[in-house]
Amino acid sequence: MQPNQNKYSWFDVSDDVKELLILAAQTWENTEVSEKYMQQALSKTQGNTDVLVAAYRYFYYKNNYPLALTTAEQLIAKIKEIEKLPDNWEDLKSILVQRHEEPQIRLYLNAYAASGLVLAKLGDLEQAKEISTRIKGIDDKNDFGAGILLDILTRPPEEDD
Repeated sequence: MQPNQNKYSWFDVSDDVKELLILAAQTWENTEVSEKYMQQALSKTQGNTDVLVAAYRYFYYKNNYPLALTTAEQLIAKIKEIEKLPDNWEDLKSILVQRHEEPQIRLYLNAYAASGLVLAKLGDLEQAKEISTRIKGIDDKNDFGAGILLDILTRPPEEDD
């Protein structure tokens, strides 16, 4: 059975990569097999942002948080390179505030917020709080969920009766 690559026409990748992504989804129940397809798709695309987003979601929902984090960080680095974003947070913050409605910048903010979520799941609560605080300072509408994560991470423990 040949997967239908047109089903994923928005991905700007070759048909063989689309086929690998479809096969990863079709073999979801067999993690070993589906992960091989996902890894092959990643290796063939050299940081294509659509494939990185798909891989992040795949690894996150497979509870493979170390690979989800690595993929989110690759996505952040790729967008940083494409958009020529600075390393210094204060310089970066002003750009993110000004351009937060642009698709690539929104993707950057989503990936950065996602990295905070994964870090929290991995137990790095301080780094997760720092990222959530940074995103919340840019995201007054809570579009990226960082405010919710920050509230959870900073909520005082409930007292037992």
